[in-house]
Amino acid sequence: MVQYKEVAISEFFEKNSHLLGFDNPTKALLTVVKEAVDNSVDACEEANILPGIIVKIKSVKKDVFQVTVEDKGPGIEEKYVKKVFGKLLFGSKFKSLGEAGMQSRGQQGIGISASILYSQLTTGESALIESKVKNKMHYSCRLIIDTSKNIPIIEDEKKIESVKEQGTKITLKLKGVYRRVKGPEGFLKYVAIANPHAQITFFSPEGNKKVFKRVITKLPKKPKKVKPHPHGVELGTLIKMLARTKSRTLQAFLMNDFSKVGNTGAKEICDLVKLNLQTRPNAITREQISKLMDSMEQVKLQRPPTDCLSPIGEENIIKGLRKEYPADFVAACTRPVAVYRAIPFQIEVGLVYSKELPIDKQVNLVRFANKVPLFYQQSECGIYKAVVKTQWKRYGLQQPSGSLPIGPLVLAVHVASIWVPFISEGKQAIAPYPEIVKEIKLALSELGRKLQRYLSAEQRKYARERKRKLYERYAIEVATSLSNITGKNKDDIMGLLKKEIDKRGR
Repeated sequence: MVQYKEVAISEFFEKNSHLLGFDNPTKALLTVVKEAVDNSVDACEEANILPGIIVKIKSVKKDVFQVTVEDKGPGIEEKYVKKVFGKLLFGSKFKSLGEAGMQSRGQQGIGISASILYSQLTTGESALIESKVKNKMHYSCRLIIDTSKNIPIIEDEKKIESVKEQGTKITLKLKGVYRRVKGPEGFLKYVAIANPHAQITFFSPEGNKKVFKRVITKLPKKPKKVKPHPHGVELGTLIKMLARTKSRTLQAFLMNDFSKVGNTGAKEICDLVKLNLQTRPNAITREQISKLMDSMEQVKLQRPPTDCLSPIGEENIIKGLRKEYPADFVAACTRPVAVYRAIPFQIEVGLVYSKELPIDKQVNLVRFANKVPLFYQQSECGIYKAVVKTQWKRYGLQQPSGSLPIGPLVLAVHVASIWVPFISEGKQAIAPYPEIVKEIKLALSELGRKLQRYLSAEQRKYARERKRKLYERYAIEVATSLSNITGKNKDDIMGLLKKEIDKRGR
């Protein structure tokens, strides 16, 4: 007889940790740092605090590291510490489709608890959690996860007085491999680009200290919760929303459960599908729901609200890139808000051209999702596919077929959304939705034209300089010959020639 068993989510990921980004030691160490830093930056921003984060990685023994991430955020109340760090799928960010949402770094409530799970799997040691909420005792505990029940087991719980005002600190020991460029230091460099208001201090296993200084002292705009937009909503989602709505009429449902639908829009949608505005939402048949979805797509509505998103901003992208790269030319573009699957999103692109970068190698593509760098699965990502599909030759760069362009360039692409469509729980690549790819290509084309104008100006400048040097090379011989022929002073002739050279070289 076949036996069936219910498996806790933590037990599932215990056996499938590769799905969360722990599929090799190098990536595992980076993932732990990433999840802790993401949480710290998010917590600080939500509390209107400029992020100040300290990351320390200490080598304990061969391929075993102690990772400590400390912030000056608001701290976590004692009653939530155990579940936030010791229970998978517990967090403040998870929202199902049809619910109000806003842009944030975390989405599933898995990241930091999965890091603790990986730590205990590879070293058998508990995580040390410390939290200080303003005007409360400093709380600390050691924690492991009971994977069979997806619950925390607490060890060595303490409450003490502390001079520290507030903040959270987590310390883990785990197996990993440290790489400087494609590892934690490289990740933090990219975090600093997308978050120029954050200051991050990093201590490497070699004992080196690196400070990624903030270049702006203004917090980014805080996103607001928003309801889904009718354009792009899927049939299953619409069925679920109709079944769960508290609205008593179809008109009220369209106006209350979606954004940017007013009286006129609701009436147009119902007229197209030939449904009465006063129809009860739970009385609509499956066939009518399908037609309702089609009519929602056809009716022209306002774009989704932009206040649910928090873009980096063109000026801040430029500042972030200039801070980390030598630059001869920098440009940025922020596209208007667009929609996929009724979810608003926004594309931003930054570009650095530098003569100090390799001229004969592929451009450095830096990918971001909600201001978080994406390091792995590049070729599977929608951002990569959009860059490859862009015709870079028309903008003055070489581009082998089906590849990234070649040239001394850094491309930074940011996707901001209330729900980023990652292709896996590892959150390293974005699904190539046609709407997303299209918006990225439009932004890249805009920057490509700016780059082309810059390169054309540089070529004209180079041509003028070359011509000038050529004139100067033969000016002395011409002045001498003219002096011999005319009998005029050689220095006077040379002065006239220099004036002409300067005139032509402008």
